[in-house]
Amino acid sequence: MPRKSSPAQPPSEPWSYEGTVAELEVMVANLESGNLSLPEVLEQFEQAVQALHRCENYLQEKRQQVGLLIETLTDS
Repeated sequence: MPRKSSPAQPPSEPWSYEGTVAELEVMVANLESGNLSLPEVLEQFEQAVQALHRCENYLQEKRQQVGLLIETLTDS
């Protein structure tokens, strides 16, 4: 009996701040369109909140890195 092959999954791309912001812009446009059902609105909103948290965490890490770099420059 032949085995069922699982669908090929494309290799996942590394996370990108810019890509996530672009996805958020699409989500906001979808939410503002008024064409989504309530369950779709809730799902899009949840995804948007999660994406915003990822972006916020990323920016906080980068702020800390910049702060450390500035600190090393002023210590020299």
